[in-house]
Amino acid sequence: MTSLSRWAAAAVVVLSVSLPGLARADIVISVDKASQRMSVVVDGGQRYTWAVSTGVHGTPSGTYRPQSLSRNHRSSLYGGAPMPYSIFYSGNYAIHGTTHVGQLGGRASRGCVRLHPSNAAVLYSLVSQQMGSTRIQIH
Repeated sequence: MTSLSRWAAAAVVVLSVSLPGLARADIVISVDKASQRMSVVVDGGQRYTWAVSTGVHGTPSGTYRPQSLSRNHRSSLYGGAPMPYSIFYSGNYAIHGTTHVGQLGGRASRGCVRLHPSNAAVLYSLVSQQMGSTRIQIH
């Protein structure tokens, strides 16, 4: 084995040991019901802040973990209403995109957390890659 080959082999070993740790990210999604805003923090750094709509009659407060994801979900409770990029966190409650973007920034949903569809797509992609290290805080 030449010295270049040994160096390349060592580099592969170092990268394969190092990269798994680099790929992991801690994600905290924080929903403030009073201001109707969501902030997304990745590895301790503020990444996004978006307007949301929470429940007219309330959205449960608490700290949750994502339970399941559904890219093109349709509500079985509300007449097949579209819920794109759904991140389910507690039973039937989810963070998802909405077609009612004009209502973002005010209470409008039946309990879910609604986002602009493009923001929901970004969040969905982020969470789908790091579901196990994601926390959802609703207060």
